[in-house]
Amino acid sequence: MQAIIRRSPAIRAWILLAPAVAWLFIFFLAPLVIVLIYSFLERGTYGGVVWQPTLENYRRVFDALYFNTFTRSVYIAVATTVICLILGFPMAYFIATRPQKIRNSLLLALMIPFWTNFLIRTYAWLTLLRTNTGLINVTLLSLGIIDEPLPLFGNDFAIILGLVYGWLPDMVLPVYAALERLDRSLLEAAQDLYAGRWQVFRRVIWPLSLPGVVAGSMLVFIPSLGAFVTPAILGGGKSLMIGNIISNQFLAAHDWPFGSALSMLMMVFMLVATLIYFRAVNREGGAGL
Repeated sequence: MQAIIRRSPAIRAWILLAPAVAWLFIFFLAPLVIVLIYSFLERGTYGGVVWQPTLENYRRVFDALYFNTFTRSVYIAVATTVICLILGFPMAYFIATRPQKIRNSLLLALMIPFWTNFLIRTYAWLTLLRTNTGLINVTLLSLGIIDEPLPLFGNDFAIILGLVYGWLPDMVLPVYAALERLDRSLLEAAQDLYAGRWQVFRRVIWPLSLPGVVAGSMLVFIPSLGAFVTPAILGGGKSLMIGNIISNQFLAAHDWPFGSALSMLMMVFMLVATLIYFRAVNREGGAGL
């Protein structure tokens, strides 16, 4: 047996891959298959599932209440991704063009928020944005700048603000990694050919940074679409996302089949959106180059 293994590189490769394959099967593929199966079953009278096939769960997904929540979630996730890109790209470019010592210090400052629990950071925004007791409204009212509290809490604005704060580093770091490898001689060559700053950015910097932009956009969009902690805290129970609906179906309503159907819909949408985004970006990158 040992002689066969030594002579066959393919067998050795599969033996080395076996632990990773087993891990993916047990903790990724198997739960996904269970969720898929549950989505086609009926809910039990007191929760759980009844092994009776049905398509009713997927029909309910397109009810106005749930479908509108899903479209709102997509809107919030897209808005969060766009804002993170608008804020993160200049930040990443600034860090990538600094000297090495300053660059390391700036990267360290960027990653410091990761040292604090995400839940604690979200609650910190709660103390700032509350309508009557939030620090922002209390300060503005005491200074006489406003007469009534600003609606900073319990709406889409608060959720997007919290998501942007939480996921902005995930946009900056991949874009920085792409820009840090950028050959500066290409910029000098473009300037020698009388290209303006906008042309240099559009024809050189942007196409070469697209891998980082794509990676950062996916790292921001996917968790933003499935977020439930930030909407639950900053939404004040008034502005929910699809992640909150799924969580409630499993934990409160005990409707596992319907929660599974919502989960499958969200995963399929993420997959399709990701493929479309990759294809569009690759086409744009090829055209820009």
